[in-house]
Amino acid sequence: MTRSVIDVEDESVSRFRTIFLSDLHLGAKSAQADLLLDFLKHHDAETIYLVGDIVDGWQLKKGWHWPQAHNDVVQKILRKARKGARVIYVPGNHDEFARGYTGLTFGGIDVLPEVVHESADGRKFLVIHGDQFDIVVCNARWLALLGDWAYQLAIAANTWFNRLRRLFGVGYWSLSAWAKMKVKNAVNFIGDYEKTLASEAARRGVDGVICGHIHHAAIRMIDNILYVNTGDFVESCSAIVEHADGRLEIVYWRTTAAERVIAIPGEKFKALPSPRAKAA
Repeated sequence: MTRSVIDVEDESVSRFRTIFLSDLHLGAKSAQADLLLDFLKHHDAETIYLVGDIVDGWQLKKGWHWPQAHNDVVQKILRKARKGARVIYVPGNHDEFARGYTGLTFGGIDVLPEVVHESADGRKFLVIHGDQFDIVVCNARWLALLGDWAYQLAIAANTWFNRLRRLFGVGYWSLSAWAKMKVKNAVNFIGDYEKTLASEAARRGVDGVICGHIHHAAIRMIDNILYVNTGDFVESCSAIVEHADGRLEIVYWRTTAAERVIAIPGEKFKALPSPRAKAA
């Protein structure tokens, strides 16, 4: 008997203790809502942290953009909350409007300015978006807005660039991420940001920090503090997952499960994972 799509989806769900997501930028044209929805269909957890910039209020102010896929993502997260997952929303700078509702609960989602997460192995992590430690965002908002405009332009160029690559049968490659890592000032900014967040975690007396904001996924030790960045669902399409034993891992989701099934003959009902980074 032929199995339904629902059966396949149920069989292919990866379950974790915790999932950390940030920088989804729903409401922006650059948001990878289809990939994000596919990720949410194939990953579940007891606790889900939304670590800021979930909705892009900056872009929505410029012009309303809210296709059905963006609404589907919101409904999927609300459904997970209804089914028993604890969902905690820590707003960022692009969805700073939500900071006015901290301490409240909407649809089973708790809105908090920051939170300390305790992993299964007893480590404590400060969970915060991180824009509070970005000098540009805090002291030169006009420059941050200009940077956001330039970033959206780079993402648009990146989209067309990868369409050309697909025509020639070449896989995804982030032109904007490559350029960012080649510009000395950008590299220095990332390094300074990571060190600043690690220092704040040390000041708070916790074992590590889990943040977002700079769209650069990472898990690494900085002066005895574990610095963890979720990345984003615009370019890298990444998330952090916590396994049952407390291990943290970066998961990349750059293609849908259906696309990966099609790519491998004979694997009709098996949703294959995207490449993963080293766990910690």
